[in-house]
Amino acid sequence: MAREAYVNGRFVAHDAAAVHIEDRGYQFADGVYEVVPVVDGMPVDEKDHLDRLERSLRELSIRMPVGRRVLELKSRELVRRNGLANGLLYMQVTRGVAPRNHAFPGDGVRPSLVMTTKRMDFAAMDKFRDGVGVITAPDLRWRRCDIKTTGLLPNCLAKQQAAEAGAYEAWLVDDAGNVTEGSSSNAWIVTKDGVLVTRHADHGILRGVTRQTILKLAAEADLGFEERPFSVAEAHEAKEAFVTSATSFVTPVIRLDDRAIGNGKPGLLTERLLSVYRRYAAAGSDPAETEARSAAA
Repeated sequence: MAREAYVNGRFVAHDAAAVHIEDRGYQFADGVYEVVPVVDGMPVDEKDHLDRLERSLRELSIRMPVGRRVLELKSRELVRRNGLANGLLYMQVTRGVAPRNHAFPGDGVRPSLVMTTKRMDFAAMDKFRDGVGVITAPDLRWRRCDIKTTGLLPNCLAKQQAAEAGAYEAWLVDDAGNVTEGSSSNAWIVTKDGVLVTRHADHGILRGVTRQTILKLAAEADLGFEERPFSVAEAHEAKEAFVTSATSFVTPVIRLDDRAIGNGKPGLLTERLLSVYRRYAAAGSDPAETEARSAAA
């Protein structure tokens, strides 16, 4: 099956998809994006991802390129055309095409919308079973990390540093010595008392959709959790640790800067949360369940 992309109102062959060289996303990273997990052909937490997309656009004074219902229909059509059973739906909106100028162009410029898909075999990923290693790196990003902008160069530099160290992820550390989040994920620890801890959602981190879902599932399961800063030293002494994101689900962290977390194996609470999240995602693939969730939200 030929892979397709969606570019500004048209479904096109993926290898022929293109935007103009003066698209402000290309020249200024003047845009935002979302990554939506797809399980059994249906998006997971679609409403929350689109809510965050609209918020990010508002924070940058960029208009939605199409109505929300149209965006839902086009994204699902792209999933169908690409025969995507399990994987990711990527959507990106930029301010549009205009002569290069740091100041925003006038209201006549139309925002650009691009969507692509990527297949992923979530069930076969060793990271969920074996756990991963993480390094720490200075947090060099701007002060509005709550906006899911395409300006990700500091994140890429940290991720590359992790790759060169043989690690899966880099946990970013602020000037106070506290972990903010990962280069492409939210960071969590489990204290020796069994309490989940993740940094509170402020301008310093992205309010991850998977993060919010895990908090909700933890509350439903009567698991204690705290939203607060935690230091690298506290993380080293944690009983368990993990990361969450659209691509990571709930991924156990078994090493931090070459020091074992807990017993150096995925923890029981982490494994429980991964199992609960998998069931949640699978339920979200059922249209009736999805409609019920949307109505209740």
